[in-house]
Amino acid sequence: MIDWDLAVTTGVRLVRPGPQVSREEARQAVLELRRLSRDAEGHVREFTRIDSAPPEAATVVDRPGWIRANVDGFRVVLEPLTQKMSNMPAIVGAVGSRITGLEVGAVLAFLASRVLGQYELFLPPDPSGVAPTGRLTLVAPNIVHAERELGVDPRDFRLWVCLHEETHRVQFTGVPWLREYVRGQMTEFLLASEMDLTTLLERLRAASDAVADAFKGGEGNLIEAIQTPEQKAVLDRVTAVMTLVEGHGDYVMDAVGPSVVPSVAEIRAKFQRRREGGSRVDQLVRRLLGIELKMKQYAEGSRFVRTVVDEAGMDGFNKVWTSPETLPDRDEIADPHAWMSRVLTASSGPELT
Repeated sequence: MIDWDLAVTTGVRLVRPGPQVSREEARQAVLELRRLSRDAEGHVREFTRIDSAPPEAATVVDRPGWIRANVDGFRVVLEPLTQKMSNMPAIVGAVGSRITGLEVGAVLAFLASRVLGQYELFLPPDPSGVAPTGRLTLVAPNIVHAERELGVDPRDFRLWVCLHEETHRVQFTGVPWLREYVRGQMTEFLLASEMDLTTLLERLRAASDAVADAFKGGEGNLIEAIQTPEQKAVLDRVTAVMTLVEGHGDYVMDAVGPSVVPSVAEIRAKFQRRREGGSRVDQLVRRLLGIELKMKQYAEGSRFVRTVVDEAGMDGFNKVWTSPETLPDRDEIADPHAWMSRVLTASSGPELT
């Protein structure tokens, strides 16, 4: 389905080089990011009250390293769809895999110069069973570039980034069912794909319309354009849970920030302006890839978490992690009181008189 080797080669060839740093500056940045990722875990665990797995120092990579790591993750996630398409005619598969390989490589090259870090949920299985099932990854060149561009204190900015990404590690190692829930939803989404020629042509036409809409400044993006009706329901659930975890990460990094990141207010203000900026081409690509939607998720999710914590406390909010049934849906993300009424009121039971 996808020529993964070609995707890596294309991405590495197209990605822009990182900022100019000396060998010693690069070494110090890597060492500090690893140390700060460990420091961040203690702050996040204490604040969130989530009992997560013991911390491990972050894996620090450059831009090509991020591309290779994400291709490994994509291969794991897309395996169900790959198996579904295994009986496709050989000539169609050979040509299509090279085209998609080039496309995936180009997208990864674009993202590789922008992503600061991530918690990799899906890694290739370890035959020994020793390696962790997830990995906290930080992209050193992008973090250095961002802190220079923003003109902020490097140590403060690096810890601030680590707080966000470490929150994701705490979420997915401290909530036992969350990883498999997300993976199950993604598998369901992929298997709901319709692979007959007529449907594929309709999806291509919809993708073309989304591109045209994006050029006009509309909200169209490729992910929503090519989904089937069955996939929409699944995507709504995936969007809701990812909005929650991303918003929780943003909330934690800012709430913990004042006590450990002295310049957090300055960093947040400058970073928010950076998120909203960029050239017209950059904004267009972000809309098409759904990155603008992801930015909205940060804001909506953070607002949901803040509202619930302010009114029900951290222990009240943490009931969100009880089971898949206590997760908010997309409507409840926009209306936190509806979630509190459904989950917190129901769990408290009738008052005793």
